[in-house]
Amino acid sequence: MLALSHERHHIVQPYVFRMPKNSPRLRTANLTDRVAVITGAGSGIGRELALLCARRGADLALCDINDNGLADTAATVRSFGGRVLTGRVDVSDSEAMSSFAQDTLDHYGAVDLLINNAGVGLVGEFLDTSVKDWDWLVGINLMGVVHGCNAFLPTMIDAGRGGHVVNLSSAAGLLANPQLTAYSATKFAVLGLSEALRMELAPHRIGVTAVCPGVINTAITQNSPIRGDGDAEQRRNRLTSTYQKRGYSPERVARNILRAVDRDRSVAPIAAEAHLMYLLSRAAPPVARWAATRLAELSK
Repeated sequence: MLALSHERHHIVQPYVFRMPKNSPRLRTANLTDRVAVITGAGSGIGRELALLCARRGADLALCDINDNGLADTAATVRSFGGRVLTGRVDVSDSEAMSSFAQDTLDHYGAVDLLINNAGVGLVGEFLDTSVKDWDWLVGINLMGVVHGCNAFLPTMIDAGRGGHVVNLSSAAGLLANPQLTAYSATKFAVLGLSEALRMELAPHRIGVTAVCPGVINTAITQNSPIRGDGDAEQRRNRLTSTYQKRGYSPERVARNILRAVDRDRSVAPIAAEAHLMYLLSRAAPPVARWAATRLAELSK
């Protein structure tokens, strides 16, 4: 688990809770003979993670509810010789995830890297967010991670070969945003779950990394519902423009995620704004809350 320690000259440095010394890290430069499971692999960060893992030699088990996107990812993987198993899986459905896990184990026999990437966004303050919205967000963003871990971890533990779990949180899981109230809540929960899991799984030589991307240029701004006053389409266009101008690609995120796994990071902020939010939230909470309020103006 990450904490902060004050060293000479009051420089704040992150402390990384590491696994036992006898625990082999999952080296990601060469993933030959390794099996990687990736949810939400039909687009964005999940797709780029699948392609990068395949290029590095991994066998893949990929799922999504986006049939066309998933098929395209799988076809691309196969075009450069990768092995891939796919499944149409709604991660909020525990039985569907368990069935996918069984198919994966029947096909490959083991799993080394589990990446719970699937997620959805919603822009809106608390009073504009319905109970139905909450159920949808929690079901995918939080329970999707729970279902992935529940389906794959027992077998990973029993195999005794170690491994790694990556759970996608967000910079909004480091610093709350009043325009992303429900989304922030689910991503804070994923971060807490990941930190607890990391400690629990350390004796089994399984690492856990919570990934917290910042402003990444994916389709999430186009697909996320927008609640509250104002012209939703204008707000969406402003958000999309901001993300496009930021220009941080999902390919770059994928590379940084595998680097974080290789280095056994407990928390991996990705992009400069995510690192800043991480440090501010721990070193200067009042400043962090002020910054979050200013950032929230972008969503109005």
